[in-house]
Formats: sequence, C-alpha cells, structure tokens
Amino acid sequence: MPLDALCLRGIIQELQSAVDARIEKINQPARDQILLTLRGSRKLLLQAGGTHPRLHYTTLSRENPASPPMFCMLLRKHLTGGRIVSITQPGLERAAVLTISVTDDLGRPGQRQLVLEAMGRQADLILVDGEGRIIDCLRRSDSSLGRQLLPGLYYRLPSPQDKRDPLTTAPEELPALLAQADQEQPLDKFFLDTFFGLSPLVCRELAFRATGATDTRLFAISSPERLLAVFAAWQAGTDHCTPVLISQNGRPMDFSYLPVTQYEGAAEVRPAESFSQLLDDLFETRERQERIRQRGQDLLRTATNARDRAARKLAVQTRELEQTRDRERLRLYGELITANLYRMEKGQRKLAAENYYEPDCPTIEIPLDPLLTPQQNAAKYFKKYSKAKTAEAILTEQIAKGQQELSYLESVLDELSRAELEQDLSDIRQELQKAGYLRPDTGRKRPPRQAAGPRTFRSTSGLRILVGRSNHQNDQLVKEGRRSDYWFHTQKIHGSHVLLEAGGLEPDPQSMTEAASLAAWFSQAQGGRQIPVDYTQLRNVKKPAGARPGMVVYDPYQTAYVSPTAELVKQLSEK
Repeated sequence: MPLDALCLRGIIQELQSAVDARIEKINQPARDQILLTLRGSRKLLLQAGGTHPRLHYTTLSRENPASPPMFCMLLRKHLTGGRIVSITQPGLERAAVLTISVTDDLGRPGQRQLVLEAMGRQADLILVDGEGRIIDCLRRSDSSLGRQLLPGLYYRLPSPQDKRDPLTTAPEELPALLAQADQEQPLDKFFLDTFFGLSPLVCRELAFRATGATDTRLFAISSPERLLAVFAAWQAGTDHCTPVLISQNGRPMDFSYLPVTQYEGAAEVRPAESFSQLLDDLFETRERQERIRQRGQDLLRTATNARDRAARKLAVQTRELEQTRDRERLRLYGELITANLYRMEKGQRKLAAENYYEPDCPTIEIPLDPLLTPQQNAAKYFKKYSKAKTAEAILTEQIAKGQQELSYLESVLDELSRAELEQDLSDIRQELQKAGYLRPDTGRKRPPRQAAGPRTFRSTSGLRILVGRSNHQNDQLVKEGRRSDYWFHTQKIHGSHVLLEAGGLEPDPQSMTEAASLAAWFSQAQGGRQIPVDYTQLRNVKKPAGARPGMVVYDPYQTAYVSPTAELVKQLSEK
C-alpha cells in the first residue's frame, strides 16, 4: 500500500492548517522518523524510511531515545522556533516541501526548507538553506536516482519520469495514446505505463469503472466513449480527496483517496475522518510490531535455529526407525545360515537357501562376508537383529521427545510473531533460558519489569476473557484459574490459551463463541475461516509432569468452529 502522489496531494491539502504554526519541539523517535511538535500541541510526523514513507498529523505517543541523533540536533538548531510558511508538493511528485521562516543566531531572518521525498526505498529527508543548498540529509548519497545528495550541493528533485501528467492530459488525447499502445496489454497497465503519479490500485479502479473488469485488454474495449467519460470524471474528482481504508477479513490491505468499487463486496471500503487518522490507525500496530520484531531478532534467531536443528534430527531418527522395521529379515538370515552350516565353507559370498518359514519354501539368496566363517556370518546377522530391536525402542522414545521439542519451539515462534510489549520478549527470553536454549544473563542485574499480565477482554454479556501472552502465562492461566472456568485452545494449531471466567455459572452461548474466536485469533490460524477450537472446563485440563511450558492434555472436550475478525477483537477489547 504505497503512498502515491495523489494521496500525498490530499494529505498536503489537509496539512494546510499547519501553515503559520510555530515549531516548538523536534524529536527523532526512530532512525527514519522526525516528529515536529507545533504550537497548540499538534504533532506532525515525517516518516522517511522503511516501506511506508509519509507525513501526517499524529496523536500517538512515541518513545524518544536517551540521546538525540545528530540529524535531530541539526534540525533543532535550524528549525526550533521557526514558523511554517507553506507546505507544498512540487508538481505531481511524491515529495513534500515544508518552507519554514527562521531567525539565525544573530537575529537575522531567513528561510529553511525541509523536503520529504516519499519515494519508497529511496525515501529521504533533506534540510535546505535559503539559497537552495543542502545543509544535510537523513541519508547522504552520491548516486541516488542519478544525483548527489551531499551537504553543500544545490538540491534538485529526482529526474522526471518519461510519462505524461494525468491531470493535464485531455481525455480527447486518450484514443491516440491507446492506438499507439500494445493492444494485448491490460488497460490498467496502460494507465500505469503512460501516466506518472498513479498507483496500481487507482489504475485498476479506472479500468474497472470503464469496462467492468480490472484485467480488460485494450483490444477488447468496446466503448472508448465510456473510458473517456470515466477519465474526465476522475480528473474532476481529484480536487476533492476522500480518504478510504480497504480491509479484508478485518485486516487493512490498502488505502486510497477515492471511493474504490473494484472489489465488489470482496473487501470492505470504509471512509475515514482524515488521512492523518487513517494513517495513524493503519500503521500504529504495524510499527509497534516492527519495533518488537527488531528488538527480538536474537530470540527469533535462537528459536528458529533450535527448531530447524530439532526438525533435522527428527528426520534422521525417523529414517533410522524405518530401517529397523526390516529387522525380521536379519533374524531370518541368521537362522537360515545356522540351518545350512553343513553346506557352507569359509570364503562364500552368498548362500542360496530354502526359506522353510514360507509354505512353498522359496529359495532366497543371503549375502555373506567371505572373510568370516559361516558361524561368524550367522552371529553377525543375529547381532544386527538384536541391535535393530534395541534401536527401535530407543528411537521411538527419542522421536516422541523430539516431536514434543519441535512442537514447543514452534509455539515459541508463534509467541514471538504476536509479541506486542517489551515484557512479552522478556518473558520469552526467560523461558528460553530456563529451557537451556539461551545462556542466563551474567551481566549486571537489571531491576525486574512489572509483569504485563495476560490480555484482557470482555464478552458481550460482560464476562472476563483472559488470553495468555506466552507459554509461561498459559501455564499460569491453567494453574490459577477456577476449575469451573472454561478453557479454549485451537485444535492441533499453536496458539494462546484462553480462559473464560464463568464465576461458577454456565456462560451464555455468545460468550462461549467470543472466547473461541479470541482463541482462534491469537493463534497461527489468525485470519482463517471455520477454525476448530477445543473447549472444556478447566478441571479437565492437566499439565503432565515434566512437560514443556504451555503443554497440556485435556479430556473430555468439545469443538467449535469460528471465523474471527479484527473488528470483533477490537470490540471485545473496548468493553
């Protein structure tokens, strides 16, 4: 879901309320984020990195580093106390220019420009002086997009694309452009290749409005007049941008500046109050999960390596176990050699003997070691048989333990994928240390963090629902819950343990369904449909002695099939 030029245009229209505002504080919460606090406590976020560069108002609080980075200090020196004169977009580029009136150390008035280039992987934030020279960049470059971005050089925008401006191209020019294009290509690709500033989503939408399909090829267009009318109507509507969020199964999948009709009910298209609110809501969870993911890289690497090692070991043991299944053949060879000792001599390479264990006594050939006597060959086969018989018992036990270890490590990886707080990572770290996968901390002892506790929800009827954040919390729910409470877990799928506190009473069916939905949502099956969830009273859930964290057995139980959505989870968390 990239921020295209026309979405950026709508955002800049929305940000015109920041003109004449004074910059009171400047922070850099993350490497690619600059946060301008304006008079009146409004906060303007400029994101110049990752896969989602953007700018908008934000109401989210972000933790700042103990020491501000050098680029942040530079911005504070030049821009703190400055007044925003204008926020503009050069042409239809994916760039925003904040022109700021400042006063230098000697009291002389001047201007600075803070340029956000929201161009995907090449995103950057550049501070420019009143003469157009670069003071510094968030990312210096001597070859980006064929230009240099270094302090002291004059700033210039990236070279324009060899495409047409969709807002200045008259609809009457479309027939000629269509005639020159490859007639086998889809209409949306024609728009994407011909005009700059359009995202693939908007190109598909124009094709759908004109032809009723998103993949119509040029040669199949039966009504050019309809296409011209749609293009003209789209051009007229670009002056009034309407932020919309596109979701599927409760998960945001894209956003745009115009109503989208191409999904025809397969996705939900919901308008937002503003672009700022839409982007705040859209990226809040994603950014938090990304920060947690980065900070938990060592845990992820440790758990992944241990999982892969356990899987390889299990595969080898399984192959060895299969080989022991053929041990009866070894015993048979030993017995047939013993029965035919009178016919054999040392130095034979094979023995043709009748298999008297079968009704028709077929002749079979038995390989022999010519360096061994007949008695030694028989003893060799009996020894192999005995070894295979012992190996079967040992391997069966080791494979069972290996499967438990593999299941446990996969549950840890599932926990890491859903970690939301620093405490979640701390709990998982301690769990891996106790299990022997990580070395215990030997450095200076840090004060223990206050435990976050399980996730808490309320059913529609007001019953409390607890969802474990880690295997340790899953064990705590089983250990500390009331025996009459109801326990939920996805069937044969890794996920959180869920406890519905019934207060000694029989819970209503709606609460049971909602608890099952939460169990399905906080699992590896999140986003699926008709997910099987087992449930039973907590008195039927037992933790075997010596079992890994989070591992339990339960019987009797029942199974519900649910299709959870993000809206339901949000609704229950707000109660």
